[in-house]
Amino acid sequence: HDFLSYSGAVSAADVMKGLYFVEPIVAVYAFASFLLYPLVQQYVYRRLWQEITNTTYPVSDSSSQCGTNNSNHSNLHEEVQKAASLFSMYSDLSSMIPSLLVTLMLVTYSDRRGRKVTIVLPLVGSLVYCLSFLAVSLLELNLYLLIVASFVSALFGGVSTILGGCFSYVADRCESSEQKTLRMAGVDMVIGLLSGVALLSSGYFLRATGFNWPFFTSAVFQLFNLLYALFVLEESRVADGGTTGAGGVVRRLTFGIYELFARGGRKRNRLVVLLIATFCSFSFTNFGSLSVITLYELNEPLCWSEILVGYGSALSTAVFVTSFAGVAVLSRCLPNLVVVLIGMLSVCVSMVMMAFAKTTLMMFLVRLPMLLAIMPFPVLRSMMSKVVSKSEQGALFACLAFSENLSTNVASATFNTIYASTVAWFPGFSFLLAAGLCLIPLTLL
Repeated sequence: HDFLSYSGAVSAADVMKGLYFVEPIVAVYAFASFLLYPLVQQYVYRRLWQEITNTTYPVSDSSSQCGTNNSNHSNLHEEVQKAASLFSMYSDLSSMIPSLLVTLMLVTYSDRRGRKVTIVLPLVGSLVYCLSFLAVSLLELNLYLLIVASFVSALFGGVSTILGGCFSYVADRCESSEQKTLRMAGVDMVIGLLSGVALLSSGYFLRATGFNWPFFTSAVFQLFNLLYALFVLEESRVADGGTTGAGGVVRRLTFGIYELFARGGRKRNRLVVLLIATFCSFSFTNFGSLSVITLYELNEPLCWSEILVGYGSALSTAVFVTSFAGVAVLSRCLPNLVVVLIGMLSVCVSMVMMAFAKTTLMMFLVRLPMLLAIMPFPVLRSMMSKVVSKSEQGALFACLAFSENLSTNVASATFNTIYASTVAWFPGFSFLLAAGLCLIPLTLL
């Protein structure tokens, strides 16, 4: 009903000019990114395997070869696992600082100059990233050029930038708070649906064609997405007139964030800060643990093939759909904080189970408690959006995107470092740590 009423608010003249829907952008971005994401980790893992062992990577649907008791074989696995997790850490750190600064500046800047800039520039960065992977894979270039590509693409923003812009865009177009909650949960659901399809197909795509064609396909989708954002998507906010120099832009950005807290009373500011802290501490726990799951699945005794990795990743993203259903149903009969609490407990239970999962069946079963894991994110976003004015949405989501980007990047680097240090004696330690860290956002609630 909310979606139809939103659609009806768009006049025929608007439709003739363009569209006011960011959902297609989010959908294609999710598909292209998650088609690439698991293949990136597997590509790096296989290249490092070849460099360290001087042998081709063993491809098999059976884990029997991987799970042998050969100590030399196990030592090689541990060495490759450490190298791969440290490579991920270096890549995350190289992109963190530029992505943080660009996210903060662009999403705040969008309050005065329009939202499209926060969508278009990250798409350019994603296209550069995809083409870089294609070049390294096709020409067999030095693997560490991928870290340079990660840094360069971050200069255009990252996933937090585009999502911050899209959520600000949605907030601009929604009138009621209930509509805002459902639309934001709907965006999360779109991410889950399309990323699930991409992850499910990535393993088969890799097995049938190798790495080059999936990288090329991801780049093509990012290009079409960029063209849609440039020429079809309409601006949701009217840009301020006049031009501003670089110094003026920085002053405006700083002033926009200052106004967000200066205009609000002490009670509102405390609430906003508390909600952001809860959001980011949960994001740190959730995405930090997810960043090492693929390495855990490739390690002994699981030794998953690319097909199983795709299935597992697709099941993990199915939580976006089930979480949307959970928000739609539970938000009608339970307070927002209770909905958030249920989602956090969902993650905590699944992490404890994953720490001790040693079989393929158990690795699939641990996804069941995660079915409501994404619920806290749209609910917390909506709660924050409700307490600030429409003119402050960009500044709010800039602060949130900056904090989220910082927490997820630090989480990925931290968890990859911890995994590299503990993989030899207890690979599941990172997941137990994540379960323990869930106490922080639970306490803040």
